[in-house]
Amino acid sequence: MLRKILVPVRGDGMTEALLGHASALAARHAAHIVVVHCRVRTEDLMPYGVQLPAFARDTLAEQARELANQEEQGLRAQLRELAGTLGLAVTDAPVSEAGSVSFVEEYGIMADVIKRTGRLADIVVVAKPDRDRNLGANSLKSALFRTGRPVLMCPPQHRVPADFGSHVTVAWNGSLEASRAVAMTLNLAQSADKVTILSGGKGDAEGVGVDALVAYYALHGITARTHLFEDRNPGEALLKKTSELGATMLVMGAYGQNHERETFFGGNTQAVVDKAEIPVVLVH
Repeated sequence: MLRKILVPVRGDGMTEALLGHASALAARHAAHIVVVHCRVRTEDLMPYGVQLPAFARDTLAEQARELANQEEQGLRAQLRELAGTLGLAVTDAPVSEAGSVSFVEEYGIMADVIKRTGRLADIVVVAKPDRDRNLGANSLKSALFRTGRPVLMCPPQHRVPADFGSHVTVAWNGSLEASRAVAMTLNLAQSADKVTILSGGKGDAEGVGVDALVAYYALHGITARTHLFEDRNPGEALLKKTSELGATMLVMGAYGQNHERETFFGGNTQAVVDKAEIPVVLVH
């Protein structure tokens, strides 16, 4: 079962969207949410390779501490307000029969905090990268490649569907990444009311067929339906089919090709990351 949901945050305006999606998962799984505020160390804000007078360094350090304190206080106040709205108990001790949330601080840059705290979470919740603001790409990359955990990538919309997680689509091409995604998200599939397997194209030449996945799910008490499609752009098609079927979450293996190659030259995962307007669970 899903028991620990990690939500790393900073003052970028995404806390409400992230906590909204996390709380919906927590309610469905009676899970505990750990909201981690990534507090930047003062030394990380100093100009690299530039010698500053002592008074200038002290002034910058004091300003950085004050800014971090204000950000923390604002986030704590926002968390308490959101928790009340979302019906979450604010407690350091998880509440077993309902969703709960706690707030902790970790020093360091976002990517390092995610690596350090995400490896003992059941799922890590991050925002969809915002290319225009140059935010979120490193957080998603760290969560995917440095924690070994499933990653829920949330769209910027604050409103979360009331039936979030009730209908899950699973992308399947028989690849290693797809099989890992299936194995690591069985708890999401088991808690869903409906699971639909999306399979398009020829898939992985050395992979496993969709009928075998249906049988595997059945062994875990999951009745899965299949939806086959053909499209020249499978990544975009996965998003489109998920929306057309009325599902509220897509599960898929991520970056079967090299991450940098997909980022620069395109690929199915990168198409999903760039164009998703629905929550997507990615597993590498």
